[in-house]
Amino acid sequence: MIRKLLVLFLAPALACCEPEVAMNDDSAPADKPKVPEGAEVITLGAGCFWCIEAAYRQLEGVESATSGYMGGTVANPTYEQICSKSTGHAEVVQVVFDPKKISTERILAWFWDLHDPTTLNRQGNDEGPQYRSAIFYHSDSQKTLAEASKKAAQANFPKPIVTEITAAATFYPAEKYHQNYYEQNKSKNPYCKYVVEPKLKKLKLKH
Repeated sequence: MIRKLLVLFLAPALACCEPEVAMNDDSAPADKPKVPEGAEVITLGAGCFWCIEAAYRQLEGVESATSGYMGGTVANPTYEQICSKSTGHAEVVQVVFDPKKISTERILAWFWDLHDPTTLNRQGNDEGPQYRSAIFYHSDSQKTLAEASKKAAQANFPKPIVTEITAAATFYPAEKYHQNYYEQNKSKNPYCKYVVEPKLKKLKLKH
């Protein structure tokens, strides 16, 4: 009984954005997201991409949310390389959305609610430059909206926001086993239970 209680107590502290095992073809990169005519794209980094993707997939007007990597110096990086903290990439989710159904401003409002943008290169137990808070804009209008959104969001945080706002670079989709990770692993990986699920509950999303 004591051992079980210790496991339950320590699980939240030990949970980190680390998958169990990549299996077979699931270790190959996922396909790049398709962008329907009239849709827009924005790329967001807010800690572990499992959390971001699990939320954005549920929003009306979002066509797709794909986990991947952006902002580094190595072409076609693997998850193992990203975890080495040597490539410069951030874990991101590329969000394809219909601006007639959900605005860029609304996409960004969810972004600030999803994480703590005041912790440099860190979200909870996930530490390293790959977990940095970042908005990668795909147009000048997105840049303007992102900067205005950041300024407005600061009123909700006692510490300075450290989110970087940078022009989008090459997006590298993460391995297939990372895609829709929460839905496929919420009963298997403690991280889903102790980190992703509370975020979804807070935002009143399906969990």
